[in-house]
Amino acid sequence: MSIARLKTFALVGLALAIIAPVLQAQSTTGPTKKMKAAGIKVMMIESNEIKLPAEFQVSLYEDLLAQLEKKSGLKAYREGDRRADSAADLVILHTSVTGFKEGSERLRQVTTVAGATSINVHCTFTDASGKTLLEEDIKGKVRFFGGNLRATYDFAKKTAQLAHEHFSPAARA
Repeated sequence: MSIARLKTFALVGLALAIIAPVLQAQSTTGPTKKMKAAGIKVMMIESNEIKLPAEFQVSLYEDLLAQLEKKSGLKAYREGDRRADSAADLVILHTSVTGFKEGSERLRQVTTVAGATSINVHCTFTDASGKTLLEEDIKGKVRFFGGNLRATYDFAKKTAQLAHEHFSPAARA
């Protein structure tokens, strides 16, 4: 087989590797019906099974609150915030860390292909009575450039996007 043909196969393979996840993520069932919510109360991040450094746990919580306020259009309440008790249609977000791999910032800077940091979090959105509305495992990661805590920001962005797709203050139940 010629080198030109091998290069062509390599490029096609690379293109498929890039396009396949995008196509897989697109839903063929149509748009998701949004559930009505006035706000989201974010419970403290649980990491009972996984040893998570304190700075990651704090960063996860703070980034999550900030991104929910910014992207979802809903008011984000901290655990223990008394104002959340009077909010109608309150959604409660429970999170539990299920996986964590702390990478190396230095290794990422040198090689850009090694030293990735990743964090896996199981998210459960419930109503005030505890009924599960939505459950999803979300992975935050930093692969190329940035500090290790950038993985918590990536997780927060993905979670806020999920909340935006499924909950709305204007939605009708």
